[in-house]
Amino acid sequence: MSGVAGGEAYDVTEAGAGTQPGAGAQSGTRPGTGGGPEERTGAPAGALGVDELALKPALEAVLMVVDEPATEEHLARVLQRPRRAVALALRELSDDYTRQGRGFDLRLVAGGWRFYSRAEYADAVESFVLDGQQARLTQAALETLAVVAYRQPVSRSRVSAVRGVNCDGVMRTLLQRGLVEEAGTEPETGAILYRTTNYFLERMGLRGLDELPELAPFLPEADAVEGDSPEGIPSFDVDDSGDSQTDH
Repeated sequence: MSGVAGGEAYDVTEAGAGTQPGAGAQSGTRPGTGGGPEERTGAPAGALGVDELALKPALEAVLMVVDEPATEEHLARVLQRPRRAVALALRELSDDYTRQGRGFDLRLVAGGWRFYSRAEYADAVESFVLDGQQARLTQAALETLAVVAYRQPVSRSRVSAVRGVNCDGVMRTLLQRGLVEEAGTEPETGAILYRTTNYFLERMGLRGLDELPELAPFLPEADAVEGDSPEGIPSFDVDDSGDSQTDH
């Protein structure tokens, strides 16, 4: 930007300082080049480098914009700090939020850290998010997801055998929502196997599958409910939004 002061032309730098002709040593001009503009490099005067920022506020700022749990290694690399310091700061922040009774929590989930709304305020969050919409999984989908979680990797026919109904449609729904994924094939039959994803752990608030509730003893053994062929249950063409017509 240029202007006139006292009848002489001057340049204005980003900081707003004027540089009059002959004052080439000032920011924005080269000495002896007739006042030509000089390309600026580096941070503005007074700006802090990433490694000079206060660690806890910097962590809060970064975690506000992540779309999946951030690992301590990644945060340490981004903020140019030792991992030990980052890990300690994260745990102190989590403890501070709990002690202060904040409506949000900082948790270590699925190998990384992320902000979550506190369980006590789940009804308020649900009311805001749903606001007249139905976003919950159906009972059939929840049952299917539970079987996959406890028996993974598992084929669709084995899940159907445990539940007693065909689950092709529900499995497609879980795949579309990113809660389960393919995990290779069964050596004996070639059937596709499925397992839960990191997104499942994230949504459930779990660090790993070892934190699943002890429900496996209550599920029937596969050998007790399956026929001679693991893939003996027929597949039906059903709507992705639910189970087959035999599932009520």
